[in-house]
Amino acid sequence: MAALAAEGLRTNPPAERPARRAVHALILTAAVFLFVGAGDTDARFKDLGHRMMCTCGCGQVLLECNHVGCQASEKMRNQLLAALDKGDNDDLILQGFVQEYGPTVIAAPTATGFNRVAWIMPFVALALGIAFVVYVVRSWKNRPAPALADGIAISHGSELDEFREQARKETDL
Repeated sequence: MAALAAEGLRTNPPAERPARRAVHALILTAAVFLFVGAGDTDARFKDLGHRMMCTCGCGQVLLECNHVGCQASEKMRNQLLAALDKGDNDDLILQGFVQEYGPTVIAAPTATGFNRVAWIMPFVALALGIAFVVYVVRSWKNRPAPALADGIAISHGSELDEFREQARKETDL
């Protein structure tokens, strides 16, 4: 410590260290509370913009509409920014867009009422498809062997083995 004091560097006495740490902790806490919501509007804008469709007829998500000079997407983006600046919550903003542009403005159907069918039907169709494939494969597997045209029946089991043995003896194989 004497060497540090000789070089002109000041050391903090032990009593000042906890006070300095407390000040640093307060500054850090204040910074965290100040900057926690800094990107909140941008994140909400992106989230809501990706949950809505552009109404120009392109069939793209609002923030992904790539038509040059698309007036519909520009108007909708400005409305979304205005609603976010006003402080509306997400459900209220989406509800306002549905009232103005109709239910097709929402990219994904809601899970209420008849819209549940849109969520359930893909899984039902998949299950029915799998059941149909299993049925077809089982029916192919269990169908009888085709009959020969001249009425000859192919014998199975020990009788067939006897014929093979007889053929080996006669052909010396």
